[in-house]
Amino acid sequence: MSYIPGQPVTAVVGIYVTRVSEGGPAEIAGLQIGDKIMQVNGWDMTMVTHDQARKRLTKRSEEVVRLLVTRQSLQKAVQQSMLS
Repeated sequence: MSYIPGQPVTAVVGIYVTRVSEGGPAEIAGLQIGDKIMQVNGWDMTMVTHDQARKRLTKRSEEVVRLLVTRQSLQKAVQQSMLS
């Protein structure tokens, strides 16, 4: 995010996928750069800090991780269909 003088400053809230390792669990699960992680195993991730998210995502005691994500392209498609 960059600051442009004279323009409003907006904060990005949430945990977003910024890197997907080739052959890693995120790629295998179909995550894409830009996906917003909404929940991890039922835990709300919409207002957590980066550190809280990291701890939840790397918790070793859980063999299965269920993620709820939103994808910007999907959001845009839904919004456009509602305008039509």
